[in-house]
Amino acid sequence: MNPPAPDGPASRPAAQPAQQAELSADIEDVRARTQAQLDAVRRTWLSDALAEAARAPRQAAWELYFASAGRHCGRTAASDVRVLLLHAAGAGEETLIRLYRQGTAAERAAVLRALPHLPTGATPRALPLAEDALRANDTTLVAAAVGPYAAAWLDPHAWRHAVLKCLFTGVPLDAVSGLARRARGDAELARMLRDFARERTAAGRPVPADLDRALALTDPDAPADPPEEN
Repeated sequence: MNPPAPDGPASRPAAQPAQQAELSADIEDVRARTQAQLDAVRRTWLSDALAEAARAPRQAAWELYFASAGRHCGRTAASDVRVLLLHAAGAGEETLIRLYRQGTAAERAAVLRALPHLPTGATPRALPLAEDALRANDTTLVAAAVGPYAAAWLDPHAWRHAVLKCLFTGVPLDAVSGLARRARGDAELARMLRDFARERTAAGRPVPADLDRALALTDPDAPADPPEEN
């Protein structure tokens, strides 16, 4: 892993146009979704937490809000709350790495989901976090790891294995951002999918329903961006 850079503005390589398309994400959508899930008391708690994160991003106080989001805002909203906190703090690589390494699975997933909303998401420097999540068997982590950041930065070999990991662990392929664009014309992914299907069949195990969909997307003439794509 490269040495982490401190939080705050820094000179980083910019994402290429295709990567920028994958990483496009509107924090206002996250904010609106979160507000709709919270009652007045929880909205007040969130407002105080965001203010603290924005006021003193380099101090640890706001990270206590990050850790306790589930208790104060409920498990359903907690992931979005944590994304908002990371965005408000402008969390840089050092903070993201620390929160990921020290966090619960839910906190780690929130770090991964926040990447498209942060400057670090426009660089490959957080790839070790996504790669670590893809080695886990926790479906929450795997689903978070195959979001827009992975679509932008995972190399072809790692990305193909990420798709297989979703099929193996039962994560719906709807979680895989950029699936149609990256799968189109990918003969190696098609081979891996067929091998996986044969292995499952030989072992008397069911072939995931999503596999046929993924295989169809490897056709060179498949649409690159179907309406349902993430």
